[in-house]
Amino acid sequence: MNLDLRTVSASGYPEWLRAVGTGFLRSAAPAEDEIAGRLAHTDLSRVRGVFDGARCVATFRSFAQELTVVGGATVRADAISAVTVTPTHRRRGLLGRMMAADLAAAKERGDVVASLISAEYPIYGRYGFGPATWTTEWEIDVTRAALDPRRPVPPAADGGRIDLVDGAEVRKLGPALHDRLAARVPGVISRDRRWWELNTGVGVPASDGWTDPFYALYRSADGEVDGLAVYRADDNWGDAKQPLNKATVKHLIAASPAAERALWEFVCSIDWITTVRSGYRAPDDLLPLLLPDPRAARIVTQADWLWLRILDVPRALEARTYATEATLVLDVQDTAGLTAGRFRLDASPAGASCVPTTESADLTLDVRELGTTYLGDESVLRLRDLGRIEENRAGAAATADAAFRTGRRAWCPDTF
Repeated sequence: MNLDLRTVSASGYPEWLRAVGTGFLRSAAPAEDEIAGRLAHTDLSRVRGVFDGARCVATFRSFAQELTVVGGATVRADAISAVTVTPTHRRRGLLGRMMAADLAAAKERGDVVASLISAEYPIYGRYGFGPATWTTEWEIDVTRAALDPRRPVPPAADGGRIDLVDGAEVRKLGPALHDRLAARVPGVISRDRRWWELNTGVGVPASDGWTDPFYALYRSADGEVDGLAVYRADDNWGDAKQPLNKATVKHLIAASPAAERALWEFVCSIDWITTVRSGYRAPDDLLPLLLPDPRAARIVTQADWLWLRILDVPRALEARTYATEATLVLDVQDTAGLTAGRFRLDASPAGASCVPTTESADLTLDVRELGTTYLGDESVLRLRDLGRIEENRAGAAATADAAFRTGRRAWCPDTF
């Protein structure tokens, strides 16, 4: 069988997009306006497909992304999306061929990491990816949260205010707020102009049935926009004419704890809302403990989220800062041959130096474990105890754990 892996042309893009839909269990062919809208904002040089004759049977796309690392710096990421293999062509190495071509191009381009959101856990470890952030979603029973229904709209007490605005105002003010979040939270990824347009309804295909959500902006006492919550509400009433409405938060970002608190209190105090779905948050999000009764928030989702694949070990480790001073020799294994080597890391809270070395290794680890620990969310000690990191020098795992870990967990607010 002649299966041709190639970059996709404009004429082949509708067929490629149809195959993406098939892979994600959407049987309807994409509408013309959807094809045109997506094509206008797609770099076809980074769109790959495997074709069996004229039919596309596997899809793969990447695009440029910036990832915030520990300490607030950003690194260039090769963001991978739209990965599918048609059920009739599984187990023929098609994903491996597409991944190898993309990662080689990313390495040549100078990207520091590759990133993705994994639909299935077992797939991407064999390509050197490891889960670098996790996510948690809560459902809040507002009637049990013990919030005072008589209080004024928060946050009147601290001089700030919340205003409901429209999508145009969000497109104007949201990017600067997101930049402030990204500067302080490892795991945050860049949002371009197109992201803000699509998430406020601009250019969304008619077939998607877009309805405007509510946009709540928090302004501090000095007028600075410090927070944004985006939510939708259903219309559900009980037999006794009692409201049973649910608010589902799509996005909530804040540049300060005060803004975060105010927005959650606001969403949980809207008349007729008896349940709030939080959307995907960091596992150590403030939300449950902001409630007088944290038991009113139950976890409904707990899962891996952003996966990372290190492409350049020295640049990646030098880009971030570390909680303590440490010197470690890391023997990084990589079956793909993109990053394998032994490196000496001299780390500190101010920064780091990472260079190739022939010194004896303190720790031996696969590149996927390096990706898992890179943003400080996973314990080196735990991975050692799981047999996934080999400790060659006594105490090296504890030293690495103290240096790499962060006080708050990494968080990626977005999917892609």
